Amino acid sequence: MNLTLYIWRQNNPQDKGGMVKYIVDDISPDMSFLEMLDVLNERLVTAGKEPIAFEHDCREGICGACGLVINGLPHGPGEKSTTCQLHMRHFKDGDSIYIEPWRAETFPVIKDLVVDRSALDKIVQSRGYISVGTGRPPEAQTMLVPKKDSEKAMDAAECIGCGACVAACPNGSAMLFVGAKVTHLAHLPQGHIESKQRVWEMTRTMFSLGFGNCSNHYECEAACPKSISLRSIAKLNREFLKTLVGKES
Repeated sequence: MNLTLYIWRQNNPQDKGGMVKYIVDDISPDMSFLEMLDVLNERLVTAGKEPIAFEHDCREGICGACGLVINGLPHGPGEKSTTCQLHMRHFKDGDSIYIEPWRAETFPVIKDLVVDRSALDKIVQSRGYISVGTGRPPEAQTMLVPKKDSEKAMDAAECIGCGACVAACPNGSAMLFVGAKVTHLAHLPQGHIESKQRVWEMTRTMFSLGFGNCSNHYECEAACPKSISLRSIAKLNREFLKTLVGKES
């Protein structure tokens, strides 16, 4: 395959940045998208040029580090997959491909295709965990969880924190991400004790960091590589309303 790539290059957060054109040839359709970028970088280094900075880690669709906007779509045209799971057979010989970093005010560009997503970590650090002491781990069968609740908790726990929902949302909202974290613990008995503090602190931190609100564009669910449902946002809103009632009383 012969391809024309237009890739965002930016030396540092202060640099204006811009798209740079690259021609790559002899690309196997069985390569992953990141392997194609590896090939391009090897050729750039061989030519004495600066390689393109991009993030990756597991390359198995688990870590969420590989987030790129490809032809305007977070993670590219692959269905319910991360960038590292996208293969070049999704494209045609002679195609032009536009590759950009996440586009969100809360994800400033560090270099080229690498963005700072530590804002998501700060949301989790604010209360996205269980901190109460539980003593010795109880036997599993002593704390029964209804199957319906356990399935909803596990579905929400699939969120890998890649930030595609934020990049896809015209408001730069992180409510699908926060909703997934809140939903995960809200359906488990271990998470009930701190539920009000959790949703209050995580929501407050989310908005203080500059993330927008949800206005039902549904782009977040469409871009999510793990199919996190919009029901997580509805659950987040319900849990938040419970917190307000508790504060008023």
